[in-house]
Amino acid sequence: MTKKILVLHTGGTISMQADITGKVVTTEHNPMNHVTVPLEGIQVTVLDVFNIPSPHITPQHMLQLYQKIKTDGKHFDGVVITHGTDTLEETAYFLDTMELPDIPVVLTGAMRSSNELGSDGVYNYLSALRVASDDKARGKGVLVVMNDEVHAAKYVTKTHTTNVSTFQTPTHGPLGLIMKQEILYFKTAEPRVRFHLDKISGLVPIIPAYAGMKTELLDMLDLEKIDGLIIEGFGAGNLPQEVAQKLRKLANSGLPIALVSRCFNGIAEPVYAYEGGGVKLHESGIMFVKELNAPKARIKLLIALNARLQGQELKDYMEG
Repeated sequence: MTKKILVLHTGGTISMQADITGKVVTTEHNPMNHVTVPLEGIQVTVLDVFNIPSPHITPQHMLQLYQKIKTDGKHFDGVVITHGTDTLEETAYFLDTMELPDIPVVLTGAMRSSNELGSDGVYNYLSALRVASDDKARGKGVLVVMNDEVHAAKYVTKTHTTNVSTFQTPTHGPLGLIMKQEILYFKTAEPRVRFHLDKISGLVPIIPAYAGMKTELLDMLDLEKIDGLIIEGFGAGNLPQEVAQKLRKLANSGLPIALVSRCFNGIAEPVYAYEGGGVKLHESGIMFVKELNAPKARIKLLIALNARLQGQELKDYMEG
């Protein structure tokens, strides 16, 4: 049976080329459109949705991708999105929280542009097509396929600036491996709350903690303009005491504040009861987000606010 796969190109390194000086640049004509697909039983429909570097991607672009998949996905057996790697994990997480059709949705990219030595774009693209056409990929949420591995959108993150094995899943490991003849899955992502949004807006900044931090950055915030705040705390979720005191005041004013750990592995949780420790932060109304990094926690809070969650419902969702 032939599987029909919708391919949505958005730009990024996978669609770029190196010039004669070695600088990687955006090209007018996406080289991915000229890739032959030597895979039996797969029929590909290709659309150039965007052609932009991934640092230019915004939540509005993510919403457009969702709307395209929501509208057209029912006519296909799977979707592959090619994307720049810098913000790929955020787009993947955004889509993973949306009410998508029950088909595999796979994001992939490249660490080396199309004409660089050892370019990984075509291989990752063909691997993504294999996963998107695999019946066993259904029900696993949005997936990220890179370097012979299948990762869950919720957990995967970019871990290296240039290495082709940059995408890793801390704590959990990948959902599966891509072999020469088959795709092996040994994990399944848990079910998640999903939303339908017609628009997305709001300002949710991220502020990281550091040794000797005072309240200067928090004092600069215009509370009339921001809708929420993500704090990247130490360890299990701790902060300098002056910062904690200031955040308590902001939380009491009604500003939604979520905290994640700046650690690469592990889960933020309220453990320490000293001033600035996680226990007191949690008691002051700051939400502890499990297993997400700061960029994804920002996307999660932005989605929740646009879905009009508030009070205990917001807290349950952010901490769930």
